[in-house]
Amino acid sequence: MGRAPGAVRAADIDRHALADRLHSLAIHLLRRIKRGDDESGLSAPRLSALSVIIYRGPISLTELAKAEGVTAPTMTRLVQALVRAGLVDRNVNKTDNRRVLLRTTAAGRQTLDVARANRLAALEELLRRLDADQASFVERAVSTLEPLFRS
Repeated sequence: MGRAPGAVRAADIDRHALADRLHSLAIHLLRRIKRGDDESGLSAPRLSALSVIIYRGPISLTELAKAEGVTAPTMTRLVQALVRAGLVDRNVNKTDNRRVLLRTTAAGRQTLDVARANRLAALEELLRRLDADQASFVERAVSTLEPLFRS
């Protein structure tokens, strides 16, 4: 039985080259879809921190810095800007007064929602350029990759 035209056997795949291509593609994809972030008025690091606060919060500054892979002083400056902008509140932990937890405000959630909607719209615009078979192929690839990134 022959293979379909263009099909590659799993044993023939150069995983290093594939990783390199996927890495490059991810960078280009993020650059393309983040163009709408400018409307939010926030830098990519601030949007990322805001997202972590929303989806993993309430969270301490130390935990947030670790999640974002930056130092505590760097995160302190970033969070101060988010607090000044009214997007994040600092709250003292009720069981430990020494621990301050970060929570998003309604304005913070709305800002992230707008930025996310802009990114999704840009991505959807790119996906509309695919025919049905190509879109189905991308859907299968995403379904295959999701468990790897969520574990």
